[in-house]
Amino acid sequence: MHLIFTKMDKLLASLRISISHSTYKKDPESSDLGKKIIEESILMIDSEGFESFTFKKLGDQIQSNESSIYRYFENKHKLLLYLCSWYWGWIEYNLVLSCYSISDPKEKLFKAIEIISREVCEDSTFTFINEPALFRIIINENAKSFLTKKVDEENKQGGFESYKRLINRLNDMILALCPTYPFAKSLANSIVEISLNQYFVRDHFKSITDKNYTTPKDFILDLVQKTLV
Repeated sequence: MHLIFTKMDKLLASLRISISHSTYKKDPESSDLGKKIIEESILMIDSEGFESFTFKKLGDQIQSNESSIYRYFENKHKLLLYLCSWYWGWIEYNLVLSCYSISDPKEKLFKAIEIISREVCEDSTFTFINEPALFRIIINENAKSFLTKKVDEENKQGGFESYKRLINRLNDMILALCPTYPFAKSLANSIVEISLNQYFVRDHFKSITDKNYTTPKDFILDLVQKTLV
């Protein structure tokens, strides 16, 4: 979903997150079984981790043959890539919706940072997606979607388009606020990665976590403020 809108009604009408065809064999949103695969895979990966997750376990959970899952996804890596792509597309959707009417560059960028770095709540628009569970998967498993030998091939096929669109939106917002800043894309990428890293550190390495915030928002805002303004 490219989310390039000129009218608010067009934005609000777009209630489906489109994912690169390269991540799936059959669109899981095209059938009840496909949606069930997505719904239950999120819960299972969140519960037991990506390493322990298998299509056989998923098939048992949804009471369907393992082969039926392979009709939708080539392997569990492609499924993870789909889930990550969906999440970043959903974040982009929320970012564009929240920033649409903001004209001040600083306010718009800071609102975008808030959207990216806040705790995720359930979105009733997408009933087959448990967004808080997916958020925990992104924190713990997102890097596994691209730290592979096939990352360049999957990138060429469009597997990371939703993530890259989000980074480019942040890049544009940074340049709107500070046109002469020479490292806008690096800063945009860092904003997203710092947010994920800080949630991970908060949950797993508490002894090296600052105690004065529950989300990374204030830290990232302080960093960006001192860098750009």
